[in-house]
Amino acid sequence: MAMASIARRKASHLFTCASPAALRYSGSLTPFSRGFASGGSDDNDVVVIGGGPGGYVAAIKAAQLGLKTTCIEKRGALGGTCLNVGCIPSKALLHSSHMYHEAKHSFASHGVKFPSVEVDLPAMMAQKDKAVSGLTKGIEGLFKKNKVTYVKGYGKFVSPSEVSVDTIDGGNTVVKGKNIIVATGSDVKSLPGITIDEKRIVSSTGALALSEIPKRLVVIGAGYIGLEMGSVWGRLGSEVTVVEFAPDIVPSMDGEIRKQFQRSLEKQKMKFMLKTKVVGVDTSGDIVKLTLEPAAGGAQTILEADVVLVSAGRTPFTAGLGLEKIGVETDKVGRIPVNDRFATNVPGVYAIGDVIPGPMLAHKAEEDGFACVEFIAGKVGHVDYDKVPGVVYTHPEVASVGKTEEQVKALGVEYRVGKFPFLANSRAKAIDDAEGIVKIVADKETDKILGVHIMAPNAGELIHEAVLALAYDASSEDIARVCHAHPTMSEALKEAAMATYDKPIHM
Repeated sequence: MAMASIARRKASHLFTCASPAALRYSGSLTPFSRGFASGGSDDNDVVVIGGGPGGYVAAIKAAQLGLKTTCIEKRGALGGTCLNVGCIPSKALLHSSHMYHEAKHSFASHGVKFPSVEVDLPAMMAQKDKAVSGLTKGIEGLFKKNKVTYVKGYGKFVSPSEVSVDTIDGGNTVVKGKNIIVATGSDVKSLPGITIDEKRIVSSTGALALSEIPKRLVVIGAGYIGLEMGSVWGRLGSEVTVVEFAPDIVPSMDGEIRKQFQRSLEKQKMKFMLKTKVVGVDTSGDIVKLTLEPAAGGAQTILEADVVLVSAGRTPFTAGLGLEKIGVETDKVGRIPVNDRFATNVPGVYAIGDVIPGPMLAHKAEEDGFACVEFIAGKVGHVDYDKVPGVVYTHPEVASVGKTEEQVKALGVEYRVGKFPFLANSRAKAIDDAEGIVKIVADKETDKILGVHIMAPNAGELIHEAVLALAYDASSEDIARVCHAHPTMSEALKEAAMATYDKPIHM
């Protein structure tokens, strides 16, 4: 299938809006009207509650579309969990800890030698804080540039067109808007019987601010966040044990890639206790004692730790917003059902990001915010939830887009798989960092790419060629016939594509 014809055909569908497979509000919505809300809401066209990735992007885009916009953020610093205590600080520490690990274990083989290397944890934390502060101030600058009004405080509904804000300076103000977007994100999911004190029992927030390197770190939960934070402290010297109730790590990951990924982490001395549950925590002594038992039941054991990271997922932050007061529906876990235009069941009230069904990812929230305000402005938004990439920022990284082989098989689709290892990639061998693989799953009859899965250094960057390919319904042959610069890591994707529809050259 020629790429030009794919592009022409795809262009005719650019103004469709794909819904998440998850729960959606099924009510209808009339075309854009500035008269949705009750009287007295003339101050703003759009009010956004929450200044995280979804909220601040929605606010800036609304202002760019000529809508008078106010954004309310309780933290007093824009960027939400992602920028302040999530994506950005964790990546800063992942990079810093990787540099230390490379200096200690790999530099000598590249001819770079020095007497000793040590960790200066305060300096490492300061670099992380500097990155966060700079980016937060940068968003404030974007608000000023785009004329977005910024209100610092906790907002809650008093009507479908009014938000009462308890400001961080101790005052109160009411912000009115014709259209109000809930973009309050998510919070750490707690576990029964475990109290997070952010000292010895920590969430991801506390794990990003430890004052010393724990000798023994236990991570409860083998998802993205747990493995990333385990990697940080493992590289710096902690003995890391991951306890997971499920039989596999990162259950959403392609099975073959997952197995290779776990082996890679085990080589880095990360230990795994799968199909295991925590039934008790004792913090009375100098060390934390976890009581464990098999997920299916059985004999109990004790696991000791200096610090325990609770990383069992996240939950929508929708309590305390006054949603019930204005009649906005939520499901049993607190998510807000919305229709294809991000509208709730209450006219004039919208929701995006982690508070609605779908993957809890910063970049997904950004796309939600962008599309939502386009709908509000009378335009047509577009988010395709089947093509949202996911990345685990360990080393090697793992990135994916589209369907796993297991998902394709479950659908009963005839398919082909093409793979190419980085051990056969020139650039990876040249830099002595060749652990990993590219895996492509394609429809057997049409060669249309259904999913791409990469484990490699910088997999989070490499995946976007695949994301674009899926967005335009490309075939594996399309990627294989595109000239890739040599030597680059991206050539592994080309070779995997060649292996999918025909044969690779370098294997």
